[in-house]
Amino acid sequence: MLRISFFFSFLIVISCNTSQKKDTQNQDFATTFEKSNGTETATYHQVIDYYQNLAYAYPEINMQEIGMTDSGYPLHLVTLNPDSEFDFEKIRINKQVILINNGIHPGESDGIDATMMLLRDIAQGKIDAPKNTVLVTIPIYNIGGALHRNSGTRTNQNGPKEYGFRGNARNYDLNRDFIKNDTKNAKAFAKIFHLVQPDVFIDNHVSNGADYQYTLTHLFTQHNKLGGELGNYLNTEMHPKLEASLTSKNWDITPYVNVWGTTPDKGWTQFMDSPRYSTGYTTLWNTLGLMVETHMLKPYKKRVEGTYELMKSMVEITEKDGQKIKTLRKKAFLETPKQETYSANWKVDTSQVTTFSFKGYEGAFIDSKITGAKRLKYDQDRPYSREIKYQNYFTSTTDIAIPKAYILPQGWWNVIELLKLNQIEFHDLKKDSTIAVEVYHIDDYKSRPTPYEGHYLHYNTSIKKSNDNISFKKGDIIINTNQKGFRYIIETLEPEAPDSFFNWNFFDSILQQKEGFSPYVWEDKAVELLSKNEKLRSQFEEKKKDTIFANNWFAQLDWLHKQSNHYEKVHMRYPVYRVLR
Repeated sequence: MLRISFFFSFLIVISCNTSQKKDTQNQDFATTFEKSNGTETATYHQVIDYYQNLAYAYPEINMQEIGMTDSGYPLHLVTLNPDSEFDFEKIRINKQVILINNGIHPGESDGIDATMMLLRDIAQGKIDAPKNTVLVTIPIYNIGGALHRNSGTRTNQNGPKEYGFRGNARNYDLNRDFIKNDTKNAKAFAKIFHLVQPDVFIDNHVSNGADYQYTLTHLFTQHNKLGGELGNYLNTEMHPKLEASLTSKNWDITPYVNVWGTTPDKGWTQFMDSPRYSTGYTTLWNTLGLMVETHMLKPYKKRVEGTYELMKSMVEITEKDGQKIKTLRKKAFLETPKQETYSANWKVDTSQVTTFSFKGYEGAFIDSKITGAKRLKYDQDRPYSREIKYQNYFTSTTDIAIPKAYILPQGWWNVIELLKLNQIEFHDLKKDSTIAVEVYHIDDYKSRPTPYEGHYLHYNTSIKKSNDNISFKKGDIIINTNQKGFRYIIETLEPEAPDSFFNWNFFDSILQQKEGFSPYVWEDKAVELLSKNEKLRSQFEEKKKDTIFANNWFAQLDWLHKQSNHYEKVHMRYPVYRVLR
C-alpha cells in the first residue's frame, strides 16, 4: 500500500470571513519600525498581534497556525490572496506562490518588518496587488530566538536597538537544520513547505563579512546545481531582472560577498547552498530560491527599506514570468528523475568567470593596537568601483548512477519518519523476499572533531560497491526514484552527498563492530583457516610485506577475522540498498 503522510487536517484558521471584517478606516497599521523612525523592530508578540489584526481587517489576508516549535509556540503562516482563496490546491491551478521566510536568525530582523509593511500596503491598495501571484509568509520562523531579545549579540550590526538571538530555543541554528530536522521548527517548516509548494522562495537575512558600498546583496541558489532550463532561467533571466529592477529604483545590489578575513577586490566564489540551508532544501523541489543578505553596517532603516523594495521587485518578476516559471518547474519534475546520473558534489568551474563592476571600499592590513598583529581595516572615505571576477559556475565532482529504487529496512524508523514528513512515496514489501541489489560499504569518511549543530558531521565519504542477494522482511520499504521528491531522495540516501543522512550520523551504528574475538581462541582457528584456503594464505603473505602490518600481531589476526565467516556482514555495510535500472 502507498504510504504518504498528510499533515494538514489540523490547520487552525485565525482569519475571519469577509462578513466579520472590521471597519479599517480608523485602525492604525503603522509598524513598530515606522513608529520608531526606523530604529526598532517589533517583538514576537507584536508581530503576531499585527498580523492577526491585519487578517481580521482585510479579507484577502489569512492567518493559520501550523505545527509547533521548540519554543512551545506554534508556527504561523500568513497568506495574501486578493481573491480571498486560501486552499492551496485551488490556488496552484491558476496562480503561482511566493513563500517568504523571516526571522530564521531573529537578530537579522529586516525581513520581519519589511514583510509586515509589504502585505499591509498591498491589502490597503498603496501598491498594486498581484493578480496571479499569492504571497505567503512565515512571520518569525525562529520564535525561541526572537524571544531571547537583547541588544548585544549582533556585534557587527548597525541596529535595530533590540533584536532576537541566532540560536533557537534549543540553541540550534535553524539554517542548518532543513535536512536533518532536529528541531520542531524544521518539522513544522516541512509541513508548511509541502502545503504551500511555492514556485519562488525568499529567505531574509543580514550579512557578515567584508565592508562595501551596497545595502543589498542577493544569494540565489546555485544555478548549475538547480540545473536544466530552470537553472538557466534563474541565472540568465531572474537574476539580471532583479538587479535591473532595483537599479531602476536607485537601489544597487550585488551578489552575496562571500569573503572572510580579506578584501573582496580580487573577487570571490558563489556560496554553494547544500540542502542543510533553506534555499538548498527548497531547491530539492525545483523551487527558485533567493536568500536576501542586507549589509550589517548600513543603517537599519535603509536595510528594511531595501528588503521591502527587493521583495516588491521579486513579486513583479514572478507576476510577469509566473507561467514560464510554473512550466519550467513542471518540466523539471518530469525530466530530472529520468537522468542517468545525479551530481552529488560540486567544485568551482575555473574555466568560466563572470565579471562585473563592484562598488567597494579600499582595505588594508595595518598593525593592531591590541594584538600587535596585522588586522584588516576598511577606509570608507576611499570608495572605488572596480571590475571583479565572480566565480558562479560549478562542475560536478561526484556523479551517482540513479537506481530504479532504494530499499530501506523498517528498523530505520527515524529515517522513514523524515521521508513521510517530506511526502516521499514508498510502499511496503508484502512478504519476506530475497532481492538482487547493489550494496554499498563505507570505505572511508572523516568527521568533524567538534560538535556542529548537535552532530559530529561526516564528510569526504567514499564507498565500495558490490552486488548481492539480500534477504528483506515483510514491511521493509521500497522507494521508487521516479517521483516528485527525487532530488530529496538522492541527496539524503546517497552517502556521498554532503548532507546525506549518513553524513548527519543517522546510520552511525553500522560503523561500530558489535562482535569480536579473543586472540587466544581465534589464533588456533586462524591457523586452520589458512591451512584450508591457499588463496587467502597468499593474500595474507602479500599483505605482510607491509612493515607496519607485519609488526602488528593484532592487525594480522583482525584482518584474518574479517576474511572469515565469523565477521559480521552488517559492519560498515550501508543499510540502504539500490535496485538498479
